[in-house]
Amino acid sequence: MAIAANEAAALERAKEPTGPLEQGDRLTRVEFERRYEAMRHLKKAELIEGRVYMPSPVKPPHGRPHAKMTTWLGIYEAATPGVASSTNTTVRFDEDNEPQPDVLLAIEPSYGGQSYVDEDGYLSGSPELLIEIASSTVNYDLHDKLHVYRRQGVREYLVWRVRDAEIDWFQLAEGSYVPLPREASGIVKSVAFPGLWLDAAAMLKGDLTRVFAVLQEGTNSPEHKSFVADLQERHEGSG
Repeated sequence: MAIAANEAAALERAKEPTGPLEQGDRLTRVEFERRYEAMRHLKKAELIEGRVYMPSPVKPPHGRPHAKMTTWLGIYEAATPGVASSTNTTVRFDEDNEPQPDVLLAIEPSYGGQSYVDEDGYLSGSPELLIEIASSTVNYDLHDKLHVYRRQGVREYLVWRVRDAEIDWFQLAEGSYVPLPREASGIVKSVAFPGLWLDAAAMLKGDLTRVFAVLQEGTNSPEHKSFVADLQERHEGSG
């Protein structure tokens, strides 16, 4: 009887008018998703620590870096079976946090990854690398979001600070985010994704020829070949 009553209550709530999402709303994840799905015109909204954030419309200072990062990860994905990149994809963390990172890279679950597509079609769990383009949201991306991503076990977090012309790339180490080291050549190398190499200065300048040449060096490296072999071994073991 109790189950039937709960189901009836849920049906009644579903019939209730759905209010619009508004910046600063305090909502549960269920209500956040309900309102978001009802606003078909809305392209991006996030729930961070139970609060709704709705970014401004995307302008070139955000869109262009976003496109460059998406291409960079796409090239790595093409060379690395078992990983998948996504753009503007909602991630279910917990009842208070459902971000929509600009770009992400994840190891597929059958290859030993931390995230998966759940029964509702959402990405759940903690993708290994999340990327945010911070053209007007630096405080938000480097504080509230950073703490949430750290707690959720996101292995690496990259923030492109557009106005400051800086790229911060953090690695999760013993429960804290620490910057990945930058070599004397200026190259930063992922730990979660061996072979994912970035010449940050070239990326900031828009020198994509250099960016992609460095990435190719990474995907041709022995550590990348070892990583691909390890992913394949995990995949075969999962079967």
